[in-house]
Parts: sequence; C-alpha cells; structure tokens
Amino acid sequence: MNTNIKYMIEKGAVFPMFYLPPVEYFIKLNTYKPDILIEREEHFPKQTYRNRANIYSPDGALALVVPVIKGSKNHTKIKDVKISYDFNWQRLHWQSLSACYRRSAYFEYYEDDFVPFYQKEKQVTYLFDYNEQLLQLLLKLIKIKIEIKYTEEYHPEYTSIPDLRMSIHPKKETAPEQKPYFQVFEERNGFLKNLSIVDLLFNQGPQSINYL
Repeated sequence: MNTNIKYMIEKGAVFPMFYLPPVEYFIKLNTYKPDILIEREEHFPKQTYRNRANIYSPDGALALVVPVIKGSKNHTKIKDVKISYDFNWQRLHWQSLSACYRRSAYFEYYEDDFVPFYQKEKQVTYLFDYNEQLLQLLLKLIKIKIEIKYTEEYHPEYTSIPDLRMSIHPKKETAPEQKPYFQVFEERNGFLKNLSIVDLLFNQGPQSINYL
C-alpha cells in the first residue's frame, strides 16, 4: 500500500463511488470524515449501488438503474465504465423522482439542483464522473465537509483503515438501525430504511445533516 496514501487517510476509510448513495453511505461518510479515500481503480462489480439507487415509490422500493455500455463487466475498471444512452433513462429517472417525491416537503426546494443531471444536455461519458458530480452536489446540499482523495492503484484489501467497498450492498442487510423519519408513502408500506440519500434530503431538507 502506498505509504503516503496510508498516512493521509490513517483515520478515514475507503469508500466505493455510488449513484445517489444510500443513507448508510452518508452516515459512514459523516463518521469517517474529513479524510475519505474513494476507490476508482477497482473492476466494475455488477448489481451494486455503483449504478443503481433505491427510492420510495407508491408500491415500495423502486430501483433506478443507470445503464452501462455492454462490455462494462468485471474486467473493466470502474473509472472506465461508460454510461449507455441507447434509451432516455435520464428522463425515466427524473419522471420517477418527480412522481415519488413531488409531495415531499423539500423536493421543489432542491429540484433545480438535480434537474441538469437528467437532461440530454448533460450526457456525461463515464459513470464514475457522473456519480462524482452528483456526490459533490449532495455533500454541498447536506453540508458535509470532507476532503476526498482517490486511489491511484488497486489493493484487494486494506488492513489499516475500514474497507467499505463491498460492505454497503443492495443484497446485504448491513445497514445500521435507522431512526424513522417521515416518508411520503409510509402509510402504505411503513418506514423503509437505507433508501437513496435523496429520500432523506427531499423529506428532511436542511435537517438531513442532524439525522446523519
């Protein structure tokens, strides 16, 4: 492991780069701040939050998946995975976000910040770059101050700091107990924990940081 990197993040943790990450991701960011190392040299693992996010729909959890160009499988580095625009998934994602959160207390407050990410004019080539831009926006809106560093080479494991690259996963029940907050459709399906951070942001607004 690079000694300089080890020194710079000796009190932090290594994180994956996700699309609209779940609440658990931000709880851990807030725990390990300000020194965060984000993995960009790993091979792209399928069926993870790297290209999907779960939001609360009238029928329960709804997965929003960012399609990637065929061939972006396990042998492609995450930083080299390209987004597919064969169909207008941006429009579909925005329609879903609008339909699910239009009634929430803060959707209109943040709407203009997110709209550009779902317009044809903003067709970012690489998934990592797209997720990074969204992450920077989310950190700004939630008011979490961290200094992000990025891996320069791949390490199968980290022993000196917590390795969260595969521990936060859609198929793993690893999320900590979360105190319920108001959700638009909770009267139908109860409180759903560990949804995308936008669920918390649109429902709690500026109070999101206090929840985390």
